[in-house]
Amino acid sequence: MGSSSRHVHTEHMGHGNTHEMHGGPPNAGMHSGHDRHAGHSVAMFREKFWLSLALTLPVVLWSSEVQHWLGYSAPVFPGSRWIPATLGTIVFLYGGSVFIRGAWGELSDRRPGMMTLISLAIVVAFVASFAATLGFFEVDVWWELATLITIMVLGHWLEMKAITQARGALDALAALLPDRVDRVTESGIEEISLSDLRVGDVVLVRPGARVPADGTVMEGTADVDESMITGESRAVSKGPGAAVVAGTVAAGGSLRVQIKAVGDQTALSGIMRLVAAAQASGSRAQALADRAAALLFYVALVSGILTLVYWWLAGDKEHALVRTATVLVIACPHALGLAIPLVIAISTSLGAKNGLLVKDRLALERARDLDVVIFDKTGTLTKGAPVLSGVAPAPSISEDELLGLASGVEADSEHPIAKAIVVGADRRGVRPQPTTNFEALPGRGARAIVDGQSVAVGGPRMIADAKAAVTPVLAKTVDIWASQGRTVLYVVRDSSVIGALAVEDEIRPESAEAVKALHELGVRVAMITGDAQTVADSVAKQLGIDEVAAQVLPADKAAAVERFRSGGNKVAMVGDGVNDAPALATANVGIAIGAGTDVAVESAGIVLVRSDPRDVVRAIELSRATYRKMVQNLLWATAYNLVAIPVAAGLFIRWGVDLPMSVGAIAMSLSTIVVALNAQLLRGLKLGHETYFDQGVPFVRQTTM
Repeated sequence: MGSSSRHVHTEHMGHGNTHEMHGGPPNAGMHSGHDRHAGHSVAMFREKFWLSLALTLPVVLWSSEVQHWLGYSAPVFPGSRWIPATLGTIVFLYGGSVFIRGAWGELSDRRPGMMTLISLAIVVAFVASFAATLGFFEVDVWWELATLITIMVLGHWLEMKAITQARGALDALAALLPDRVDRVTESGIEEISLSDLRVGDVVLVRPGARVPADGTVMEGTADVDESMITGESRAVSKGPGAAVVAGTVAAGGSLRVQIKAVGDQTALSGIMRLVAAAQASGSRAQALADRAAALLFYVALVSGILTLVYWWLAGDKEHALVRTATVLVIACPHALGLAIPLVIAISTSLGAKNGLLVKDRLALERARDLDVVIFDKTGTLTKGAPVLSGVAPAPSISEDELLGLASGVEADSEHPIAKAIVVGADRRGVRPQPTTNFEALPGRGARAIVDGQSVAVGGPRMIADAKAAVTPVLAKTVDIWASQGRTVLYVVRDSSVIGALAVEDEIRPESAEAVKALHELGVRVAMITGDAQTVADSVAKQLGIDEVAAQVLPADKAAAVERFRSGGNKVAMVGDGVNDAPALATANVGIAIGAGTDVAVESAGIVLVRSDPRDVVRAIELSRATYRKMVQNLLWATAYNLVAIPVAAGLFIRWGVDLPMSVGAIAMSLSTIVVALNAQLLRGLKLGHETYFDQGVPFVRQTTM
């Protein structure tokens, strides 16, 4: 859209400096094939259309040809015979000037295209009309010239309107920010402009108000609607210490939030930049459409010249000019120019609304052909944190007593496994027993005194050192856990093993659903992990994963992805973006998951806001639907021109089929409208299932976007 697009963006949003803070090219998308609209706006085309229409109606009314067709006589008064020529010229200069200026720009860039074709058509029609007025021809075409220009302006108005609506996601994101902010000071609450907000400030977010910038809740509790950022339909409860993101809405309570990031550093700003960059990024289908449109210009030009020469030599000089203009009008690659950019804009906006941030258009385009989706296990298919998954007490002790002793010993430990035991006991309603003399046993476990007895919690090494015996029943349970890849901890009291606990990296409840849905799409599922083969096989069996690469070091993940690509397989790698960058870059499609506030994962082509592996399915569904729309639009735009040009050239006149210039303009505009409406149908795409929104997703990382 050029420089004007930014002006249009900020003007329509009405937030002044608010949006300057967010930087980025909010309307940079869809530039390919649409530079002809640089400096144009919806309002300009709307005004040109209505005034051109008002001037065109008298031209048509006083046209002798139209009067003859319809059998009426227009009022006659001094100068009335000059109405068509006078008003037609004004329409040509006023309504047609935008096309002529556009053609001049195309020719200056040595890239003749749509504007050049339209300009040639209206110039030929103007010359024919003017020559007829001077008596060189006996054909009345002023009404066709005026009608042609008016319809062309209408078509461009509708196109600009469609483009602006397609960019609505960016405008909607920008509109999420309030103009004014309540800042908490020592003297009370003061209202300031959003542009005056600084990192470290504390702001009051009232019920129903939007969070002005990224921050941490200092005081208060509220349910926060994050749907515009994450796509999450349910409000997420936020209390002291919780992270909140700019643009989200507090409900059911007020919050005092300390600001951690403003302006370009916020998650919202980063999302806006990603969406804009995705809309502007390249596409194979777009490149094809651009080449087709460029080729069509030369086809139309040659067809127009042949039409002019044929009918001129045939002795029909009047209609030679008219039919030449009609060929040039009807061959305008308008629909081709709109076919792909509009689909790109709508699909990118749709993805953003559903928590799919497309950084690279080619990545989304390639997702439709994936053969294998590879998941990193830890943090992607699993939650990346240990959880208590099994309790096996000895016959002499109850489960609750065993958990009370173990959680009492581990209560003072900072080890993740110790925390998992404490949390697991609490979830089962068991309180830690009071302990004294806590002692960490490096590499073995922990020990403390409970009711005067020594209680220790640790792994097999601790058992070996203590030379404690494990009962056959307990050993059998432990063997089953070990075969499932769980971490086993023993509880020892005064040198006697009184039970065992199992801890494992908890599998996300959504993972099995994601694997099943991918299989339904005909995609194989693989997993890469650094865990032992037994752990990997256990997770794969539970989820129905097809292939496993276990004991893979982070540095070797890229090589593992390359092996999956052997044989021409198209592969997607899904990781949390922490140590998966080389693997993400090696895959055909790199997908960073759970990176809603970490969108600077440069190696990923697609960023999933939620930590939900099912969103990978949504990305593939969006890719396939987008591609279908692109193909449909390209086929329609191409087929229309193949049929329309011969008709416009007069090849079917002997069968009574002739195409007036104004009808050619209507046909061309209708073709563009069909493409635009077909692209808009993409908005109705339902991605995934309603259950995708069942889980609240907290933001866990601060962005540096």
